[in-house]
Parts: sequence; structure tokens; C-alpha cells
Amino acid sequence: MLSAKGIIKSFESLEILKGIDLQITEGEIVSIVGSSGAGKTTLLQILGTLDSPDAGSLTLDGINPFELSAKQLSAYRNQQVGFIFQFHQLLPEFTALENIILPALIQGRAMKESKSEAMQLLEMLGLKDRATHRPSELSGGEQQRIAVARSLINRPKVIFADEPSGNLDSKNSKELHQLFFDLRDQFKQTFIIVTHNEDLANMTDRKLQMADGLIIE
Repeated sequence: MLSAKGIIKSFESLEILKGIDLQITEGEIVSIVGSSGAGKTTLLQILGTLDSPDAGSLTLDGINPFELSAKQLSAYRNQQVGFIFQFHQLLPEFTALENIILPALIQGRAMKESKSEAMQLLEMLGLKDRATHRPSELSGGEQQRIAVARSLINRPKVIFADEPSGNLDSKNSKELHQLFFDLRDQFKQTFIIVTHNEDLANMTDRKLQMADGLIIE
């Protein structure tokens, strides 16, 4: 489903990625681990099209997103990929429901349809009664689950998660980790997760170790 070949990325004279080859299949949950500075987040940002490589190719379902125009790339990113970050990135002035439906509205979907699907996601995540709450009224675990729902609203091909449980306590971390597998079972959702959490990494279908800009195992 996702294929990366020979991905190279440098910042000025510093080479961050030194030729990454990677294959991900549909419904796979893959973790990327390694010490700080290994290139994990840079790789995740390129795979998620938030950054572009200096060399190499990336295809998702046969499409190379870096061959698209800026407008086409924005639409592609909205429709095909989802993101979960360590600090959830919820908009504080919006309710949980409003945060979730934003990507759907950007895609041009109807408000009624978007709200209906968002409420289904909230119910599945056990947060239906939190729909009208703003982020400041939610716990850290609840905020991250709202971020997960937001990443799912457009049913993307793959979700990229950067230290998704890095800001959670152990109980909420375990619940979030299990949620990823529940979503894979229910939606055949694909996840690529950068993490320092060994428990999460060891749960995944594959654990990729990075060091010095390369995947070493």
C-alpha cells in the first residue's frame, strides 16, 4: 500500500535520512523506534507529506504525492492521511465535536453528515457525552481520543502518529495503545507510529529500529 524507496533528506550540510526503503501493507501497525536524532520524526513527516525528500520516491496506492500540485497535495493529504501528535493539537475555542469534523468540512462534506459520523466515532470511543466540551474541559486521555477521532473522520488510508502517548500517564497510554488495535480490527486502519514507548512498540506488527538516518532492523 505504501512504498518508500531511497528517501534522502538533509538540512544544510547535515544528512538526516540516508536512503530509507520501506514497505507498509494495508491494516499493518508499524512502530519506528530509535534514539533522539535518529531521523524518526523526519521520516514520519515525509511519509505523511508534511515535508518532501531531497531524493527518493514515495507512493501510496500507486500515487506519488510529491508529483502533485500544491492544491492537489493539500486535497490528497486531507483525504488519504491522518495525523496524531503528542500534544493533540486541538483548537481550544472549538468543542470536541467541532474539532473532529474540521477535516470533513475542509473536504467539502455536508455538516449534517460530518456531525453524524463524528458522533458515531465519539460513541465508539466512549466520549459521546463529551461532544460539547472544549479541550480545557477534557482530561489528557480524552483530548487524545478526540484527536484520534479527528484523524479518522475522513477514513484515511494511513494514520501517522508521532509520540501519541508521550504526554499521557500509564493508564491512558495503555488505553490509547489498545485503541489503535481495536481500530485496525474494525476499520482495517493502517498505523505508522514513532514512539519511545517500548510497550507500544512491542505490541505492533513490526518494530523498525532507526539509527543515524537508516533503518537497521
